[in-house]
Amino acid sequence: MSRKMKRSLYVTMTGICAALYALGSYATSYIESPWGVGQFRPAVVIPAFFAIAFGPLVGGIGAALGTFLQSIARYGHPWLTLVSGTPANFLAFYMLGYLLHEKFTWTRFVTVGVITLIIANFVCALGVLMYFILTGIFPVNLPYMFYLGFVIGLTLWWYVTMLPFLLFLTPVLLKATAKAIPQFMPEHLIKVSLKREIPSKTLSGVLVFSGIGMAIIGLVMFLPGSEVLVVAYKPGVQQIILNGMRIMFLLTGGGCIATGAAFGILKLFLK
Repeated sequence: MSRKMKRSLYVTMTGICAALYALGSYATSYIESPWGVGQFRPAVVIPAFFAIAFGPLVGGIGAALGTFLQSIARYGHPWLTLVSGTPANFLAFYMLGYLLHEKFTWTRFVTVGVITLIIANFVCALGVLMYFILTGIFPVNLPYMFYLGFVIGLTLWWYVTMLPFLLFLTPVLLKATAKAIPQFMPEHLIKVSLKREIPSKTLSGVLVFSGIGMAIIGLVMFLPGSEVLVVAYKPGVQQIILNGMRIMFLLTGGGCIATGAAFGILKLFLK
């Protein structure tokens, strides 16, 4: 493939990524977080796929443009996303592509996916907090625990609702596309095999320890003082929201532990 054709392909794929991500995000944009800001977004698999398959700039720019367009369509203005979702999406999927494009293994994918979501969602939550303070939605004289609980709670909510889709749907998209249109996919993605990595203790370990971490967070939320995570929400539904977060962390953590354990057991039969 010539350099000119390659550049054209990247521009085209960036546009497709942005369009698909905008549509996919908008489809679930009315399912909001407990804080009334931030959305349920399984569409993260779209820029994740493009970042891994076509590189960090395709994934990063496509994600940033997609979430920017979706925010305008959903809210009628881009001001909040300019300091939260747009930079955070660029960061997330640029990092994902930078660390995985042409360096992809399933073990590396799980590790990078977990770390990337934590960092980018924390950045996004900080941006939302900054916007709320600057626009007067949150007074500047609130207790610092209010701000801390808001940022941590929003970060955790995004993380636990995005992670299952990222870890379990992105590989399906990658393998299906590699099989359907191999001429557009990097050769290493066509050849990479989960079966070869199942004997790796690292793959099982990353899944199990990630799951344990999420399960611990879910259990910690039962301790006194965990209400700080939902302090920014209406008092009448704080307990409902907190219980929902506990369940999400315990279920997602349990799923990761079960998957990692299953891989560990499966490798015994592949020796």
